Amino acid sequence: MTRTRRLHPAWAVAAVAFVALVGAAGFRATPSVLLHPLHAEFGWPLATVSAAVSVNLLLYGLTAPFAAALMDRFGIRRVVAAALVLVALGSGLTVFMTASWQLVLCWGVLVGLGTGSMALAFVATVTGRWFVARRGLVTGVLTAGGAAGQLVFLPLVAVLVRDHGWRTAALVVAGAALAVVPLVGWLLREHPADLGVPAYGAAEVVAPAPPTGGAAARAVGVLAAAARTRPFWLLAGGFAICGATTNGLVGTHFVPAAHDHGMAETTAAGLLALVGLFDIVGTIASGWLTDRFDARLLLGAYYALRGASLLVLPSLFAGTAEPSMLVFVVFYGLDWVATVPPTVALCREWFGASGAVVFGWVFAAHQLGAALAATGAGLVRDRLGDYAAAWYVAGALSIGAAGLSLLLRRRAAAQPTTETSFQNATRSRTISAAGNGSG
Repeated sequence: MTRTRRLHPAWAVAAVAFVALVGAAGFRATPSVLLHPLHAEFGWPLATVSAAVSVNLLLYGLTAPFAAALMDRFGIRRVVAAALVLVALGSGLTVFMTASWQLVLCWGVLVGLGTGSMALAFVATVTGRWFVARRGLVTGVLTAGGAAGQLVFLPLVAVLVRDHGWRTAALVVAGAALAVVPLVGWLLREHPADLGVPAYGAAEVVAPAPPTGGAAARAVGVLAAAARTRPFWLLAGGFAICGATTNGLVGTHFVPAAHDHGMAETTAAGLLALVGLFDIVGTIASGWLTDRFDARLLLGAYYALRGASLLVLPSLFAGTAEPSMLVFVVFYGLDWVATVPPTVALCREWFGASGAVVFGWVFAAHQLGAALAATGAGLVRDRLGDYAAAWYVAGALSIGAAGLSLLLRRRAAAQPTTETSFQNATRSRTISAAGNGSG
């Protein structure tokens, strides 16, 4: 008798997570095409509008470690569903705003908290629970969901803004967020053991450990232990530069920078979406490479290549999409978030079972860098009249991040017992924080 081979449920969980990540990325990237419409309607300086984006980026990162801990405490399904509702509220309420502080509250705080709960720490949580084999590849595919969100949403939002106004675009984002909630409630499962199966690639069913202390206590305890290690600061420093040179600068200011050179906003948004298309290829390939090669060397190469591309970008802007700009889009797109799979792998290598929460804090550094770059580039544009200086600084910083990654490689080889000592320190700090009333 022939046995029918069932698809492992890990793939269904990964598929739902991908859909949520696509939405989160698209929702978060939407403000990049609203900068000029809001500036034109309300007269707010670009630096003021960029400040709302900076709050969004900052909370997008700072929420991640607490969201990862909340997922351990209350479950992935509840956290992601609540996050989607927050995004819908934040986007929908913008149609009533009359002051810039309301923009900061809606797009900055509410959308930032919502999308941050579905950020890359969510990826680390899903892959850590459901996959042993092909973990790097699945990390790459889920991370590519961010690029897919940008690819799907940015051109659509740009056309909606042009033809129907920014308020229509904001309402479409709100409706799209709410549409994903039923799918999450129906198909997003918590642990393989809940279905009586092992994680994909594992031999045995492993029951999840019961949560210890509150979510805030765990997140803070993990940070306190990780902050005592050199690898954490090298990873966080490199990822802060990663955020500054992607979401903060290119993701927020590429469209207005191209518009400064006479390019139509819809064309510039299309180029940014094309970056997202090639990012899907690059990030999946990075996940495949991470399963096979030294993650530290991969990070060093990615950051160095990104720096070189940003240093030449100011000379490529024109009124139309010239071939040289298309070459940049392809090259930069392949490298956009290719850094994520090796960074997730290094967090798990160094910090073991707490790797997802540690990655949440590393991702918080990513978004801190993004927030600083978003506001800083807006100030550069207001003061100097163009973005050239911002691109040059970003290129130099990326090359510096390559150096941090190579330093991590030498340190990792010297301390093979860090994971064990870290786990002991984390447990003691979490218990201490819980005893003091955290969470």
